[in-house]
Amino acid sequence: MKRTSALLLALMLTGCAAAGTERPAAGGVASIDVRRAPVSSQAMNDIAAAYVRLSLEIGTHEDGYIDAYYGPADVKAAAEAAPRDKPALLAATRALAARLDLAARRLSDPMERRRAAFLRAQLRAAETPLLMMQGTRFAFADEAERLFGVRPRLLPLASYDGALAKVAALVPGDGDLATRVEAYLDHFTIPKPRLQKTLDAAIARCRGRSAAHIAMPKGESFRLEFVTGKSWSGYNYYQGGYHSLIQANTDLPIPLSHALILGCHEGYPGHHLLNMKLEEQLVNGRGWAEYSLYPLFSPQSLIAEGSASYGVDLAFPGDSKAGTERDILMPIAEIAVPADDRYWQLLKAIDALSGARLTIAQQYLDGTIDRAAAVALTRKYLLMSPGRAERSVRFTEQYRSYVINYGLGEAMVRGYVERGNPDRDEMWRRMAKIIGEPTLPADLLRR
Repeated sequence: MKRTSALLLALMLTGCAAAGTERPAAGGVASIDVRRAPVSSQAMNDIAAAYVRLSLEIGTHEDGYIDAYYGPADVKAAAEAAPRDKPALLAATRALAARLDLAARRLSDPMERRRAAFLRAQLRAAETPLLMMQGTRFAFADEAERLFGVRPRLLPLASYDGALAKVAALVPGDGDLATRVEAYLDHFTIPKPRLQKTLDAAIARCRGRSAAHIAMPKGESFRLEFVTGKSWSGYNYYQGGYHSLIQANTDLPIPLSHALILGCHEGYPGHHLLNMKLEEQLVNGRGWAEYSLYPLFSPQSLIAEGSASYGVDLAFPGDSKAGTERDILMPIAEIAVPADDRYWQLLKAIDALSGARLTIAQQYLDGTIDRAAAVALTRKYLLMSPGRAERSVRFTEQYRSYVINYGLGEAMVRGYVERGNPDRDEMWRRMAKIIGEPTLPADLLRR
């Protein structure tokens, strides 16, 4: 099973991670017309409206809890003007979940049932941040399961030693392996003056391959900008109205291999496309207000990050990613094309180390190791420079068990899309279903 390389996983840690007060202003849809919904759905619409208000109120107690909101501005203003305190919000969350359970019993439409299941999972997840804000602490695996609906299975770090040996064989020499890997990969760094053109070209190719299989909403667009001072390397701020702001962090050099990953993960068929299809099909198409809002610490993130992380392999199967980098992106970036395939062999070998990221996070957050050990182990197993290892640990401190949504989410999306060895058209059809319909992590395990 191919996964994003451990090196790039920690470089990226992209997509839907909290951004505090830097979140763009809500835009896009000005109102949601619930009159289009069947009368039998009115109870669900009322519950959805209460869920949106509740979530926005929770967001006043923790910056970044709401990753995106593009519903009516007056709803947001009212929630922020008079938020309930944390104990009251916890009680309201549980009461709304009970109300939802009663309403769900009367639903006969399969899509409405899926809607109810989604809301139930989101409300269940909302209890955990409210408890944590009040001092409750959970073990890493328990926290992940409560927030994202999946319990991670972590391997001991020693199980990755064989993968390290394979990497070492590709970059022989004396001294620290991470330093040797970094020195080799430095030859494939995009020069800053070439960043804009290189990333523009990469995103365009990600869009073209995605648009050949999934229809884009009319007038969709994004804006790319470069930023500094972040714990992530790329981010998508969805702003509603089929528009996104995509940011790339230039604190550290951006590797060539990150170009298509950023284009697919943040753009197509990743976060930008997912949010557009949810807005198009569920918010505008069905009047489901709950999808105009995205609480970061919820099962919604496993679907978002998992589909975005898998997106590059779906859009560029087999050797086509390496071919695009060699034939198109390297010339644009003015990077010398290597005479052999060792560069791509190394990236593939590093893939096998990606799970170590979660084990290190679990050990650090559970108090088994201290911060210095977390940085050292990140350098050893994710083959990072001191600066990149420090940024990786800062991300873990900031977003905690959120890190499971990348590798584990990707594996689950891959398993669903590729189950039974389907043809390419069917794989894209399954991807469209994931990103355009109510989807929970458990749905990815069903045949």
